[in-house]
Amino acid sequence: MNVYDSERMADLLKPLGFIITELPEDADMVILNTCHIREKASEKVYSELGRIREYKEAKRLKDQNMVIAVAGCTAQAEGEEILRRAKYVDVIVGPQSYYRLPQILAEIERKTVVGEGPGRGILEIDFPVESKFDFLPESAEPQSVSAFLSIQEGCDKFCHFCVVPYTRGAEYSRPVETIYEEACRLVEKGVQEITLLGQNVNAYHGTFSDREGWTLGRLIQYLSKIQALKRIRYVTSHPADVNEEQINAHRDIEKLMPYLHLPIQSGSDRILKLMNRKHTASYYLDVIGKLRSARPDIAFSSDFIVGYPGETDKDFEDTLELVAKVNFASAFSFKYSPRPGTPASVLDDQVPEEVKTERLARLQSLLFEQQTAFNQSFIGKSISVLFEKQGRHPGQLMGRSPYLQSVYVEAAPRLIGQCVNILVTHASQNSLTGTVITQEKIAI
Repeated sequence: MNVYDSERMADLLKPLGFIITELPEDADMVILNTCHIREKASEKVYSELGRIREYKEAKRLKDQNMVIAVAGCTAQAEGEEILRRAKYVDVIVGPQSYYRLPQILAEIERKTVVGEGPGRGILEIDFPVESKFDFLPESAEPQSVSAFLSIQEGCDKFCHFCVVPYTRGAEYSRPVETIYEEACRLVEKGVQEITLLGQNVNAYHGTFSDREGWTLGRLIQYLSKIQALKRIRYVTSHPADVNEEQINAHRDIEKLMPYLHLPIQSGSDRILKLMNRKHTASYYLDVIGKLRSARPDIAFSSDFIVGYPGETDKDFEDTLELVAKVNFASAFSFKYSPRPGTPASVLDDQVPEEVKTERLARLQSLLFEQQTAFNQSFIGKSISVLFEKQGRHPGQLMGRSPYLQSVYVEAAPRLIGQCVNILVTHASQNSLTGTVITQEKIAI
């Protein structure tokens, strides 16, 4: 979602004459688009601001100006604290308000012209009544043959560890028409693969011509009719919102990739209840089973939190047992990080840091073992790869398999943007290597 928002901020600023620069010291404006999901991500903001301040000071000595803006979820959650700790920051803008950047910059320019001085940074962290998508310009030229498309924002689940409802707000689903139009524009500009985005993407409940009832599965079916679009993905789903239309989409729509990120966070029913996840481990396994029945070759990834307040050894063993049953293709796993303002952050029975570290190591060992085995299962097999860009080495291309694996192949640059059959010759924990066995374009 932050990648999508960052690209749209760049689109907003281009009409004002801004272009992207690779070096922050050359910039007239630096935007930190931030995450607040874990403490480490938030603290990195202040570290980066300290470094950028040096560039701002260097430009000031040359009678030049640099506008520093902090956007995203940390801006939303800690806007006043950022201004207190970093008084040199010019703009704080939340994820629902960044469409106002052109007006904010105009106000900064006005103050500069009339000599009012920098003053206090501008704070824009309200949740506006209107949708930010109504104010965003058409996307500029895509940076890749694969693109993100935001269809839903916010979350109404209020998991007790999560800040999303407080930083992104309530669930909002974009109308079908605007999603379809944006998808068509992307495809016309060369995009072959679209990933539909939402904090709770399968809670999508959009409208079409003012008629309600559009689910994620129905939307995917509609988008699949765009002839030149080769692949569709979506992220991130909540297990409690998986429905029959979503499952049937994996059964019926060839363009929908057989790979689903379905976070569970814990395998313990007791911890899931404490987390307010609104489902059990057995329910999750039942959903996995239904999806595998609908699409036998589907693979899964997930998110896990270890050391949630009150987590016992038995709770953790339940998580390991669930991981063993599902056999994930990949996963993200983290130690619990208290986020200010969430119910879990004030619980008394916090798990000691050394216990969290030991549990995370055990969980990741099992997950990495599963991921490596999944990748190695492709050795000697043919898979479809959508080439995205040139690789790290001369003559090498990098692409993605249907399962989102990075695939490296020696091939001609003209194959970028094409789906090509690859024979997998080597697999590591994080990627595949292969050779082109046909240059004929194929369905997925």
